[in-house]
Amino acid sequence: MREIDFRNDILPLKDSLFRLALRITLNKAEAEDVVQDTMMRVWKRREAMKEVEQMDAFCYTICRNLALDKMKRAEWRSRAISADGGEQVEAPDLSWNANPERRTEQHDRVNLVRMIINKLPEKQRTAVQLRDFEGMSYKEIAEVMGITEEQVKVNIFRARQTIKKKFIETESYGL
Repeated sequence: MREIDFRNDILPLKDSLFRLALRITLNKAEAEDVVQDTMMRVWKRREAMKEVEQMDAFCYTICRNLALDKMKRAEWRSRAISADGGEQVEAPDLSWNANPERRTEQHDRVNLVRMIINKLPEKQRTAVQLRDFEGMSYKEIAEVMGITEEQVKVNIFRARQTIKKKFIETESYGL
């Protein structure tokens, strides 16, 4: 087992941990808190890190659990969390020939997909985030979420079907 360096092995995960926390909490400030709490917990357990085989899966698991706990506490307090509370990060259009109309259409479609993803059930939302945005394997996702690989595949399949269906419904509305 190799020595784990917090600065080189753990800190680079903060952006992907933030995206995961944001996808669960749907709130930028709460996602930042979750990432900070995750980093603190990993730092406090730095002596035991030598026994951890997959450090990124370990960090994702802590982040997911903290985000879910935060959501449960928020629900318990009957506090509504706005779906648009998270900061919208726009995917850049790198094509030279893109006109403003196309950029606007692309922006609207990206926001539509984000909105659809944010309305998915938590397990589907998390599975899609980890697979499609973070590039994790089914095995790694299963470890993070504490479910079987088959359940991960089912959640991702159902999420993609829902996204596709809702996207087509919205895009063809009024035609």
